[in-house]
Amino acid sequence: MWDLTINLLASAIAGAAVWLTQYALRRRRLHRMRTFFGLAAEAPCVFFVSRHASSPHPNSVHRADMGALLELAVIARDCGSRPQIASFEDRPLGLGELTEFSVGGPTFNPRTESHLRRMLPGVDVSGTSPRPLTFTIGGQVYECKPGRVEYVLVARVFGPNGGRPVFVLCGQTALSNQAGARHLRAEYAQLGKTYGDRPFSLMLRVVDTDAYGPAVVDQITDVTADATTPLPQPQEPAAA
Repeated sequence: MWDLTINLLASAIAGAAVWLTQYALRRRRLHRMRTFFGLAAEAPCVFFVSRHASSPHPNSVHRADMGALLELAVIARDCGSRPQIASFEDRPLGLGELTEFSVGGPTFNPRTESHLRRMLPGVDVSGTSPRPLTFTIGGQVYECKPGRVEYVLVARVFGPNGGRPVFVLCGQTALSNQAGARHLRAEYAQLGKTYGDRPFSLMLRVVDTDAYGPAVVDQITDVTADATTPLPQPQEPAAA
């Protein structure tokens, strides 16, 4: 009888130790996630999303961009945050007030255009709808080949007064936006180890989207230094 009691007590202690260890690991993971994204329990965060390029409706969103928003919404849910989708007609939101996710290129997302101009001045974006965008960063040209090779810039930046981070997901296509959001969700822990609380800018190459959608990222390039360095201004011709 005494042996049975000892065995039951040992099992209870072992079970409690396992539960406490798992609980501590979950709390540690949650803390790391909240720290990386600048989120807190019950705190709001805001999504700015690109308008659908080919839709006549001003508030229409591409379904792949909706997929990107779902990936980001899972991040917010896991952190206990309250996401909200911003309208460009709402009161302007200051930098650092809330954690912000800006999805889509500068052509149809004015918020992204402002972030690139102010905080990522080394990123040159060319191209207009219906042609895909081309990125040039540090003299390197990233050209889109729809369905085969598409690029997305994934950046975490901060306003001049600090505050909450701004995440920019600027893709050449809606599918590449979704790939950027998926990568951010899956790799935040490694990104946190690499960059800590510092800003970063990464260029992701998404391949074979016609076959695999946003699932395959086969190259990641750190472009932080070039993206944050202003482009040289053309010199004015010397006076005669």
